[in-house]
Amino acid sequence: MNTTEHGGTNGTGFSGAVGLVLARPARLLGIEPFFMEFIAGIEERLAERGLSVLLHVVATQEAEIAAYRRWADRGLVDTVVVVNRTVDDKRLPVLRELGLPAVLVGAGGDAADTGDGGGPAMPVIRTDDAGPVREALAHLLDLGHRRIARVSGPANLLHTRARTAALVEGCREVGVEPVVVEGDYSDEAGARLTKALLRRPDPPTAILYDNDVMAVAGLGAAKEMGVPVPERLSLIAWDDSTLCRLASPPLTTMSVEVHQYGVLVAESVLELLDGVPVAERWSPTARCVPRGSTARCAVPSTTA
Repeated sequence: MNTTEHGGTNGTGFSGAVGLVLARPARLLGIEPFFMEFIAGIEERLAERGLSVLLHVVATQEAEIAAYRRWADRGLVDTVVVVNRTVDDKRLPVLRELGLPAVLVGAGGDAADTGDGGGPAMPVIRTDDAGPVREALAHLLDLGHRRIARVSGPANLLHTRARTAALVEGCREVGVEPVVVEGDYSDEAGARLTKALLRRPDPPTAILYDNDVMAVAGLGAAKEMGVPVPERLSLIAWDDSTLCRLASPPLTTMSVEVHQYGVLVAESVLELLDGVPVAERWSPTARCVPRGSTARCAVPSTTA
């Protein structure tokens, strides 16, 4: 993985690099396993063709756009992988303006896949975010939970909105009103928001988190407040990891084959670079893996 910006084309008209910008706090990369495993999958497949990943970590989407402009000006990358897609995503029209080929990662098959509506659609690795949420919700409902909360990622992300919408709709179908609070994937947010939820007059009996880091921190916060898991509170994390498996109790998770996800992204990148039609691909679907952090609800249904 190349994390510096230097050089240009290698004399063949190609740089030999695929760009990936992560607009998120750099400190999260050290504790959140998802992106390291994702990048490993991309690099494994690209290495077979002598290509590498140029990774750049920035704080904001504006800084990400500045990186694209710099890369295009210097010829540092042949294409980019765009992750964490947002509502009214400002990156896509800029990439069109720069003529920088891109593969979009995530979100379902909607109009947002084509960017700003100008020019041909960009290749997309699609993701079903709603189906796994419904599966996790069904697991909790089967256990008798009716006071359900969700600690989400940033609300402007397309996959956050899709997951929240699926939870709200699924709860509405059974007459349940979920509580949704917005986090930023950090352990600080996981702990703080969990404590706030548990201090409510009607605290949830189950909480779903948008990543593993927030869920593990939430587990610690519950223990600190004397709320036993899973006896009084059930927890589900999104993204399986060693963090979840080594927690006490081990966390129930929505598990994704993250490495394979990266390999699929690399396949689309290679087709784009080869100038052939890019096949439609879907990321591996998250599946609920029950562990020790979920159990039958201890709150009588008449008071839920």
